[in-house]
Amino acid sequence: MARKKKTARKTLPADIGKVLKRLHYPLDVIMLCVRWYVAYSLSLRNLEEMMAERGIGVDHSTVHRWVIKLVPLFEKAFRRRKRPVGRSWRVDEAYVKVKGQWKFLYRAADKAGNTVDFLLRAHRDKAAAHRYFKKAIDQNGEPETITVDKSGANLAALEALNTGRPTPIKIRQNKYLNNIVEQDHRAIKRIIRPMMGFKDFRCARIILSGIEIAHMIRKGQMHDDGVAATAADQFYSLAM
Repeated sequence: MARKKKTARKTLPADIGKVLKRLHYPLDVIMLCVRWYVAYSLSLRNLEEMMAERGIGVDHSTVHRWVIKLVPLFEKAFRRRKRPVGRSWRVDEAYVKVKGQWKFLYRAADKAGNTVDFLLRAHRDKAAAHRYFKKAIDQNGEPETITVDKSGANLAALEALNTGRPTPIKIRQNKYLNNIVEQDHRAIKRIIRPMMGFKDFRCARIILSGIEIAHMIRKGQMHDDGVAATAADQFYSLAM
């Protein structure tokens, strides 16, 4: 097993290899635990028990540390390979509990249901919406149309973004047109339910990022270089 770990790490990008060098477990075990945690409705203690059944002793806190250290690097790798999205976006916020308080996960999907982008914010106001829209546009290009609900904060943020633009983004306020993204929230909420709420905002942001990556890969939003691959294979390729 140790020989396999050493061989696999020769092909790793420098940033990921540097982190893995300090984790002292075989690469395949680390990647399996991280993917299972962000892709399925499992708690950290579930994973601890599942690994024990396979003869691998790993504490649930160790799995959590792996997720926090590696997911930001995987997100960076994923964004380089993310497929373009459409130019008609539906934006909505999902509620996420952090330290016993509700926080707001801003999310958008295009009209085909592809995830545009996401951002966890402590408040639901104009500043939070503006930060989200700016990030989404920087990462995915400028849309033609953005559909939001009746939130005044979202409308105010979009109007501020449109100020000075030669071609303003068309804004639609229609609750029913947002069914696509509202339905898509369910896939994220299903994964976080066993986690029983997050204890730390930074950790919540990172873990939600991993969940979003796994969800987008499952929806076929990652370039696979023309090679047929499972969602698991595509996730693991982020470390290669």
